[in-house]
Amino acid sequence: MYKALRLNIERKIPLTDEEWKLVVEKTEFIKLKKNEFLQIQNSNSSYEGFILKGAFKTYILNDNGNESVIFFSFENEWMCDLESFYHQKPTTYNIKAIEDSEILVIRKANKALLFEQVPKLIQFHILMVEKANIAIQQRLLDVLNKTSKQRYLEFMERYSQKADKINNRNLSSYLGVSHEFLSKIKRRC
Repeated sequence: MYKALRLNIERKIPLTDEEWKLVVEKTEFIKLKKNEFLQIQNSNSSYEGFILKGAFKTYILNDNGNESVIFFSFENEWMCDLESFYHQKPTTYNIKAIEDSEILVIRKANKALLFEQVPKLIQFHILMVEKANIAIQQRLLDVLNKTSKQRYLEFMERYSQKADKINNRNLSSYLGVSHEFLSKIKRRC
């Protein structure tokens, strides 16, 4: 079960079996059914998670109760509400399984212990945060500079193997368009 996590980490840094045992001791395995929450907006429960199986959406509810999907996360990817996790603030986002999912999570206190016990994990952490920051910047640039059609086509290209897991309501929210407009984009493509 933990093999995918070890492979993910060891793409960047090697681990001894003893170091790996420390990682396993600090993580928690969670199974979620479709539509169950890993995290609820404005709660005090935040994790850093590695997805073993399944898919998630990270979104906010605005004042009108409408969802704005910020990210989708799939197998072998990391996800986290960065500000909440690192600064112990109430969560900004909802993180919800969009299909039955399995995830390994770590709490901030356990991550801090791991950094003390396996200092080279700090380098892996830096690489993860860099990747997350780049993804956030790219998402912002896409929203500001690309048309809905361009964002749709790039999404379909990037996630061609996973796009069938995303329903039209979630995809239209992610693209920032109505269901009707998404239907028009799909017909034209």
